[in-house]
Amino acid sequence: MTKLVERYEWLIENGELRPDAEQRAAIERLARLQDELEAAPARQGFFARLKGEKPPRPRGIYMWGDVGRGKSMMMDLFHDTLAIDAKRRVHFHEFMLEVDQHLREERKKEAGDPVAPVAHQLAQGIRCLCFDEMVVRNTADAMIMSRLFTALIRDEGVTVVTTSNRPPRDLYKDGINRGLFMPFIDLIQQELDTLTLNGPTDYRLERLGGMDVWYSPTGPEATAKAREAFFRLTDYPPEDAEHVTGFDLKVGEQRSIWVPKSLKGVAVFSFKRLCAQPRGSSDFLAIARHYHTVIVVGIPVMGPDMRNEAARFVTLVDALYENGVKLIATADAPPAQLYPSGDGAFEFSRTVSRLMEMQSADYLARGHGEQ
Repeated sequence: MTKLVERYEWLIENGELRPDAEQRAAIERLARLQDELEAAPARQGFFARLKGEKPPRPRGIYMWGDVGRGKSMMMDLFHDTLAIDAKRRVHFHEFMLEVDQHLREERKKEAGDPVAPVAHQLAQGIRCLCFDEMVVRNTADAMIMSRLFTALIRDEGVTVVTTSNRPPRDLYKDGINRGLFMPFIDLIQQELDTLTLNGPTDYRLERLGGMDVWYSPTGPEATAKAREAFFRLTDYPPEDAEHVTGFDLKVGEQRSIWVPKSLKGVAVFSFKRLCAQPRGSSDFLAIARHYHTVIVVGIPVMGPDMRNEAARFVTLVDALYENGVKLIATADAPPAQLYPSGDGAFEFSRTVSRLMEMQSADYLARGHGEQ
């Protein structure tokens, strides 16, 4: 029995998970992949390399299903218990930002198609590449993904394991020039086993346990509730709160956002950090694509003198809403009373409507990235 299976069974025995046939099948498939990766030699011998032979490349895995079905948890278990050094786990959006930066650098060299050399750079020292939340909305990404992943998988010998809220055939659905993206879907179906995770338990909703997601007025009680929600969603022990690390989230080639608390797809920000500083839609979009849940603390009642902060808050809420991100907030007032007057107060009513919808059971059941 592998460590992966042992860890999974321990979670069931201790009540952290419930028996689920689809999860069990996925764990067993992931365990077989671990065996294949761990049995393969880390490097080819000299004569094999001389002959141009490639190291064994086990078949990858594509896990998809509704929100809260344990996909990220299983990815964590797989990666943590995989006994090889040549592995990497990364959020898909962050990875594509990295790809874009490498492509920019290669194009400066004017050396032809930059995709193959970029794939070679990304594959250095990596035999297994694990992605969380594969979703494709960017046309530029969609146009290069077939060539990029063909090079990574078939030329560089990288085994890909990924999660998504959508089956392969629905990736980039209704996207511009989707026909050019279809070879990527074909590649997934040829090189990765597709596993469905749509069991009966939505662990994310269950962990919130009927808690509210909007707490007002601000104060010790509201702070305690937001803190409780963070630890429920991340399975992190509150007594270790001082060990929760921050994260430097990449936005573009030269910009990043410091996330004070970041764990398992949940981020914590203060209102001042997000809306009292000069930020734009690209900043908020990066947050919305990287995190399935965002906790914003200290939202004030805004007057006419805070029209800039109110405008940024509107942009933030739009980015979170359009990407199905769960918002948990502590605020001085209910949504309808946050910005009663000032430039854009009438337009702010649309944000109020969205904030109310984001507290509904239907919205909370939406998958991350779903519109």
